Amino acid sequence: MRRALRHPARLVPLAFLAFILAGAALLMLPVSTETPEAAPPLTALFTSVSAVCVTGLVVVDTSTYWSGFGEAVITVLIQVGGFGIITAATLLGILTVGRMRLSNRLLAASENQALSLGDIGAVVRRVAVITVSVEAVVALVLYLRFRYYYDFPVGEALWYGVFHAVSSFNNAGFGLEADSLMQWVTDPFVTVPVTAALIIGGIGFPVIVEVLRKSRLTRAMRGDRRRRPSPGWSVHTKLTLLTTAVLLAVGFAAYAVFEWTNPATLGPMNVGDKLWAAFVAGAMPRTAGFNNLSMADLTHETWMVTDALMFIGGGSSSTAGGIKVTTFVLLAVVIWSEIRGEPDVAVFGRKIPGSTQRQALTVALLGVAIVAVGTALVMIETEFSLDQVLFESISAFATVGLSTGITAALPPFSQLVMIVLMFAGRVGIVSLATALALRSRHRRYSFPEERPLVG
Repeated sequence: MRRALRHPARLVPLAFLAFILAGAALLMLPVSTETPEAAPPLTALFTSVSAVCVTGLVVVDTSTYWSGFGEAVITVLIQVGGFGIITAATLLGILTVGRMRLSNRLLAASENQALSLGDIGAVVRRVAVITVSVEAVVALVLYLRFRYYYDFPVGEALWYGVFHAVSSFNNAGFGLEADSLMQWVTDPFVTVPVTAALIIGGIGFPVIVEVLRKSRLTRAMRGDRRRRPSPGWSVHTKLTLLTTAVLLAVGFAAYAVFEWTNPATLGPMNVGDKLWAAFVAGAMPRTAGFNNLSMADLTHETWMVTDALMFIGGGSSSTAGGIKVTTFVLLAVVIWSEIRGEPDVAVFGRKIPGSTQRQALTVALLGVAIVAVGTALVMIETEFSLDQVLFESISAFATVGLSTGITAALPPFSQLVMIVLMFAGRVGIVSLATALALRSRHRRYSFPEERPLVG
């Protein structure tokens, strides 16, 4: 048993679970709420899971129900959940010991899905620097806006800046206002830094590190008289950046087209505010969770597009959730190659191995199955419509946090279903399935080949 628990794919879910339970215990303390009464266990557990899994779904209003201590606990849970429990432990080992054992490298690789095991130490250090840098810049901009434009007290403006910076970069979606960002929908000094932080956090740390590294290398080579060509980006980075840009454009176009005349969303705004609000709203389904428009008042067409964007999610090894953009685009490439009759699946001049194709298919189909089962279980004991429940289930699984307003009204069993969906979505369905497996099997023989009819 001890040997099985040492496997990174099994230890990572257990580490997340332990931190979730610790967070729930802190939130159940009377000091965590605004009232003398302690939070019910289910409320504390749901909030802790939503924070650690950087989701943003809530059953109680964050600003009015939780005290300052409770909000601080939620902030820490978001930060540790986004940064990664194992990554944080590895970073602590690097700072205190100065070196890292192979077992710790394996744990960090499982959490960060690093492309090179030998670079784990450097990657984790860069992750810490990027996290602190982006959050500090966003917090400063928001503090200045809340302090000198909205005339918040110094302490409140600082807290609003720090909380929303941590929440946005980690794609958590927790806010200190009941309407999230709706009251600042036309204020770019609030929505720009929040949107920029969530996009950067949702790209993925390996991509950010590679882009920064290649940028420095390119600048250094410009002064080289031999002018050697700068090495290009990896296929993973190219796929992530390209697909992210395309999905941002799709989200912007969908919200602009379907909500342009909706009197409850974009209808009353001028053209400039409509365009910017549509872009921000279209970026939020990338698992950010903030809403600058009323989700309950969106058209059904917008709900459908939002469902798809939430399910796809963000980049691998990022603070975002979903099945990840690389999974989505690899499946699209597989389909396109099959339609064209290509013998191999290739993208950007590189062949994609069959194991990677199977992994992408497994992640996508398991994601569909988990969302379908969760939706069915919630539908059994609620009277909400299918599109509402499906929206909620996808939001939980993809760790988005957007809601049509039914979360708090869900019965206890349905809230437990949402907890399972959030946990599976954050830890990763493949890692979760591996953690439940007792051992891996290696077959030393192969069966005769036979092709059944397809289609």
